[in-house]
Amino acid sequence: MKNILVIGSGAREHAIVHTLSRSESVREIHAVPGNPGMLSLATAHPMPDISPATIFPLVEQHAIDLVVVGPEAPLVAGMADILRSAGIAVFGPGRAGALLEGSKIHAKKFMDRWGVPTAPWEACRTLSEVEDALGRRSAPFIIKADGLAAGKGVFVTATREEAIAAAENLLVKEALGEAGRRLIVEDALSGEELTVLAVSDGTAYRILPPSQDHKRVFDGDKGPNTGGMGAYSPVPWVDESLLEKVRRSVLDPTFEGLRREGVPYCGVLYAGLMVDPDGLPRVIEYNVRFGDPEAQVVLPLLEVDFAEMLMACCEGRLADFPWKEPVRWAADVVLASGGYPGVFEKGKVISGLDSASSLENFFLFHGGTGLSADGSIVTDGGRVMSAVGIGVSLEEALAKAYEGAARVAFENMHYRRDIGRRALALQRGGE
Repeated sequence: MKNILVIGSGAREHAIVHTLSRSESVREIHAVPGNPGMLSLATAHPMPDISPATIFPLVEQHAIDLVVVGPEAPLVAGMADILRSAGIAVFGPGRAGALLEGSKIHAKKFMDRWGVPTAPWEACRTLSEVEDALGRRSAPFIIKADGLAAGKGVFVTATREEAIAAAENLLVKEALGEAGRRLIVEDALSGEELTVLAVSDGTAYRILPPSQDHKRVFDGDKGPNTGGMGAYSPVPWVDESLLEKVRRSVLDPTFEGLRREGVPYCGVLYAGLMVDPDGLPRVIEYNVRFGDPEAQVVLPLLEVDFAEMLMACCEGRLADFPWKEPVRWAADVVLASGGYPGVFEKGKVISGLDSASSLENFFLFHGGTGLSADGSIVTDGGRVMSAVGIGVSLEEALAKAYEGAARVAFENMHYRRDIGRRALALQRGGE
């Protein structure tokens, strides 16, 4: 029996905790800092500073067997390296591997070195360089901040003027600080977006159910990009032939490149892909952790012991780990605060939680929640909750997700009403 510590406080980490709680090999789950939704499953340890110095005492005090690092920032900062050097099992790549997300320029150079298909790109440090790069492209124009930006560093602009304004906001006005000191200007890719998550022990890897995120804030893919307004898994138009293309052209050269460059990679690799009309996948971005909201739909579908799978990665025995393909579907509708993804409100009392949680095949994963002085659960972030439905079909999973979402309420709550709609249309068209 294992004691596991999960680092993070979002809906992704709540989904990780929930999936670990289903494991027969888990004794205790601890979370740093955790969130109110986890409290029935894990012991939360709220603390303002999450660093190895604060994690080490918890590991010793609670005899932690495995640390799971949820967010990207601690990974990019090298937390996994420091914990591993002390003999602690960690699921999450070290700093060298995490740089695939920590720097988009580094990731692009890595892809070019190892022949991983991606959009043509240029690195820019000045507005003049941005203007030159834009002059070699046609709309839509893509501007990306090089560093970590919590999902707010990508700008898809319809005109050259909008692209220059986005670049000026980053380079001159320093809207994202250090993360925006260097930019990428890249060609726009057309097709269908797809997320493929693969867990790895550094040698072998295993593909988890594919998923599709919805980035724009409003129905019909309108409005600004967000961290993700919903997702579903699996993806009806993804067959074994497409997954084999992803393996051969993206995952194999990525993991081979890491090995040959001497970068150990124990953790999950997130391949954000664009699949063109000819069925060819190209990498939009790498992430080095479970996505949010992708984790909320992929992890509940797993038919294996999640804790044992993570330990198999840490111990280099993933190739021998028994696997059972998932058979269900999951859909996630993100409930967001008024104003999100811009300036949003906090402290709004959330009602209907007990009613929603009483539904079968439905989960509420807390993302941005907190506790008020009187113990009420209140909003404390932009993406407040993930309403996740499970079903034997995508249609059933979506119906359950929206049924649960309708039972939750807080002032100025908003969410997309069309999650998965295009997938359903494509699925019906193919029937």
